Amino acid sequence: MPSAVLFGISATFGLVVWAAVASHYIWPALRERPSPGNLKPILLLHGFRFLGLAFVVPGVVSPELPATFAQPVAYGDFITAILALLALATLGSRTGTVLTWVFNTFGAADLLFAFYLGSRISLPDSPGLLGAGYFILAAYVPLLLITHALAFRILLRTKAVAASLSEVRTA
Repeated sequence: MPSAVLFGISATFGLVVWAAVASHYIWPALRERPSPGNLKPILLLHGFRFLGLAFVVPGVVSPELPATFAQPVAYGDFITAILALLALATLGSRTGTVLTWVFNTFGAADLLFAFYLGSRISLPDSPGLLGAGYFILAAYVPLLLITHALAFRILLRTKAVAASLSEVRTA
């Protein structure tokens, strides 16, 4: 079977399995927690995005992995990790809300940009370039995408709840 097909199957299965885990376990647990505390587990998980720095560590990925892919992916993940931890540290404040929106928007865009960069260098056709980083893309990135979606859901839901509460108070 061609490498691109195997890569696609791995990424698809990662998304499907993490979506099932989120639907059955993560979302029900977060839904029951009060806001903004329900964002803490997501922010903590994304604090581990420093793992993306592996794409610029010699010996983890192939030396032939283009820097035009590796550097934006590595440093975009690192910036996202910093934003997640800053949002976590300020959670519950106006600054924390802003930082959480910035983290989630930047982090989701960073992942989508990485997919774009990967397609530009035909990464699915040469998964050996990723070395051990293959598992980041196949198992960890799908979880990150799912939790970004959950964070957007929480943020939008919290905004709607806050708006409806302010309407009740003014009535």
